[in-house]
Amino acid sequence: MSSQEIASQHELVIEAGRTERQYWKDIWRYRELMYFLAWRDILVRYKQTAIGIAWALIRPFLTMVVFSVVFGGLAKFPSGGVPYPILVFAAMLPWQFFANALSECSNSLITNANLVSKVYFPRLIVPISAVIVSFVDFMVSGMILLGLMAWYNFVPNWRILTLPVFILIAFAAAVGAGLWLAALNVEYRDFRYIVPFIVQFGLYISPVGFTSSVVPPQWRLLYSLNPMVGVIDGFRWAILGGDSQIYLPGFTLSVGLVALLLVTGVWYFRKMERTFADVI
Repeated sequence: MSSQEIASQHELVIEAGRTERQYWKDIWRYRELMYFLAWRDILVRYKQTAIGIAWALIRPFLTMVVFSVVFGGLAKFPSGGVPYPILVFAAMLPWQFFANALSECSNSLITNANLVSKVYFPRLIVPISAVIVSFVDFMVSGMILLGLMAWYNFVPNWRILTLPVFILIAFAAAVGAGLWLAALNVEYRDFRYIVPFIVQFGLYISPVGFTSSVVPPQWRLLYSLNPMVGVIDGFRWAILGGDSQIYLPGFTLSVGLVALLLVTGVWYFRKMERTFADVI
């Protein structure tokens, strides 16, 4: 085959830069890299541990036990006729997912510094793969909820069919906040110390160990400025059924803030992405 024939079969395209449309196409083209990074992190996380992935069950279970004793046993917070461990764990699932995603995303670019600085691929893949790892833990932890339901003979009603909607909202919240923290941690390494504080503080200001109904009515809307309030209330409404209700104004505000967090997170990450290889 002559050189002219070979040249006619292969086109070399030199581009000045990736357009926004090409960028999102590249994310789909590099989807296997996303799966690889997620699978690698799952394997590394539980490598050389005695009980492996069971740690994804033990941590939320022990937290649930502590919260049930403190808030349900000692403080006597209302549970709406639902076994208190189920009330707590219905909130622990989305919160644990969100908290793990923040921790993983904030360090994801730093952990993959060699890859980011040497090879082209959409950098958005790195924090999203970290969220996927946290989502795997979320799915494994769901086994505890099923076990609690069986133990207390608790049967959810039709609302459980709406749970995927609230899982999607939780995923959006995790991605949005994770993108902000991933980009900020590259620029300002102080965030490696700030993120654990945010996670610890957020656990106590979110309605995990108690229902948001204990908040005085005049403060409910202000309390819903925490995006996880709407997510947790939605999970409880879908899982518990019965008398559990969603405070609609607060839920609408929380979902709106989640959407804002996601849009601005993508915008800021894309804005800073071009500097990652130089700064990291």
